[in-house]
Amino acid sequence: MILRQTTMSACLAAAVSLSCATLAHAQAGAERFTATATVKTAGGAEATAPVTITIDRKMPEAESDKLVAAFKSGGAAGLRKALAGVPPTGSVQLADGAPTPARITIESPTDKGRLITVVTDKPMLFLGGGVPGAKPKAGYDFAVVDIEVDASGAGSGTFAPAAKITLNGSAFVIDDYASELVRLVGVKMVK
Repeated sequence: MILRQTTMSACLAAAVSLSCATLAHAQAGAERFTATATVKTAGGAEATAPVTITIDRKMPEAESDKLVAAFKSGGAAGLRKALAGVPPTGSVQLADGAPTPARITIESPTDKGRLITVVTDKPMLFLGGGVPGAKPKAGYDFAVVDIEVDASGAGSGTFAPAAKITLNGSAFVIDDYASELVRLVGVKMVK
């Protein structure tokens, strides 16, 4: 089991305090990124798959405020309830599978460019779920993508295709169903 302190908390907090200029940039239009998801098991086996991340809109401050408050008061269940009826912010597509609607898309500036966090309200893949003795799938209700890109749209990131989201103090923690970290390499903006 991978527990990772994610930058999602920084993104959610930053989304709450972004300036108007950043919000105007965030709403500037749709973007699409491609990447290769890659994972290597402890036994040395490797797997890769293409990933497409489509961003139709980034969340405005008022919308993200409500979701943060819902999570703080009701945990993951509160967040899921608050997401009911929220229009998709884009989608995440793994290989040739159907695109999974994203319900949260948040962007924050970094020293290298910008960090984009995308959350779906359902899991996309239980990596390792078919092996004997695999852990139960209950509670892994989200998928989380973090990509950091430069001004040209190139970068890298991580992908938790099935994840639990919890709160530890004021930091969001992603409990990834997979026992190995899925990295996104070769992230690039498609024009």
